[in-house]
Amino acid sequence: MSGASSAASREAPEGAITKVALTSLAGASIEWYDFFIYATAAALVFPTIFFADTMPPLVAQIAAFSTFAVGFIARPVGGAVFGHFGDKVGRKKALVVALLMMGIATTMIGLLPTYAAIGFFAPLALVVLRFIQGLAIGGQWGGAVLLATESAPSNKRGFYGSFAQVGVPVGVILANLVFLIITAITAPEFFLAWGWRIPFLFSIALVGVGLYIQLKLEDTPAFRHLAEVKQQRDEETAQRKAREQNKSIEEVRAEIAAERQGSPVVEAFRTYPKQIALAAGAFVAVNGNFYIFISFIIAYATNPEILGMEQSTVLAAVLIASIFQIPALLVAAAISDRLGRRGIYMAGAALLGIWAFAFWPLVNTGSFVLIMVALIVGQAFLSMMYGPQAAFFAEIFSTKVRYSGASLGYQIGSIFGGAFAPIIATALLAQFAGSSFPVSVYMAILCAVSFISVYLLTETYQTDVDDAQESASREPNAARGGGPSGEPVA
Repeated sequence: MSGASSAASREAPEGAITKVALTSLAGASIEWYDFFIYATAAALVFPTIFFADTMPPLVAQIAAFSTFAVGFIARPVGGAVFGHFGDKVGRKKALVVALLMMGIATTMIGLLPTYAAIGFFAPLALVVLRFIQGLAIGGQWGGAVLLATESAPSNKRGFYGSFAQVGVPVGVILANLVFLIITAITAPEFFLAWGWRIPFLFSIALVGVGLYIQLKLEDTPAFRHLAEVKQQRDEETAQRKAREQNKSIEEVRAEIAAERQGSPVVEAFRTYPKQIALAAGAFVAVNGNFYIFISFIIAYATNPEILGMEQSTVLAAVLIASIFQIPALLVAAAISDRLGRRGIYMAGAALLGIWAFAFWPLVNTGSFVLIMVALIVGQAFLSMMYGPQAAFFAEIFSTKVRYSGASLGYQIGSIFGGAFAPIIATALLAQFAGSSFPVSVYMAILCAVSFISVYLLTETYQTDVDDAQESASREPNAARGGGPSGEPVA
């Protein structure tokens, strides 16, 4: 690997990385706000205005959650497209395009006519726009995370990388806060007709964040260094081949440029198939349980046949738990900088798997305080995984395929985690006569998958992410049994 001193010389100053991390947080917060207001609307509004005229209420709820799942199906596609783009032309440009896509798609959802107005075309347009949201979030996560982790000091990658992760609870807070305010100040009829659209129209703010990143921030030191090394090597190769083959330097440069057109996504799958699969497995518990905590619980607790609680009460509990999640993420990530990523990640999976069996009995009391406790503890255990995850996934892959590899692992995991979690939980509830125990079992199974996946990955926290000098020949991280740096043991 590159020497520690040379890597350190390319790290951004502490003040500069703070600026990058906060900008990453702002972009991620608004992007996830856009993604999460859909989850809230899918639980509260979409079954009525897009599906209720054509199917029974429970089936309409499942249909609404199915359109929610479409965004997750699109996420690996977005991860592949933006991964290719981000590894080829830079993290910053890919992130800016993803932010703009999300802002436009979410604003257009806020302008959609209902089923009563245009019939079948309303849910069809909703699905298309949700798919675009998924493409955008599939590209956003890798860009935001790498912008922070590749710029951070080597001993604080977990901490600064977690700023992009903090965007998730901040997005939830913003989404729920906006819905709480709107439901409080509008009559139910107005909320159902127009009030729900207001949160979606706010997403135009993403355009401003995207333009700020484009104009004010540089790409990451690791990517710039890799680009410089590639350019230097290509020029040396071109001059050598021109002499050996008696060709013009321009002709040889064109040949080398053509050879460089290979896809980083294909190379990531070829070089790191096991790491991508295990990263996806590591993420399923985080993503699946998270959407049960922020989306399914709203539909569950407000269902008049189960708990019949007020929407505002449940939204407030989710909001408060998300506030507590912010410091939990930062602390877990900082601990991983000192003790490693795997241990705290596996501890979080184990504890959350156990907590799943206490979670629903607390929720079923119908007590606001106990529901809030259930969510706060659950989100704390979840944060032990999600906090270190940004740096963990970034460190698994070499610089030239890092955007592609990290994004693919994350987004493939989101399909098997969050995409179907609300649907599966709803189906289990219907199948077992409203019993929440099968949902606890499902949550624990997700945690077991993530625990085993992380166990099979190598510790990475001492890996040098600026590996440009050897990126062409770097071996992928081995399965469990490698050294602490992430390099395979001979």
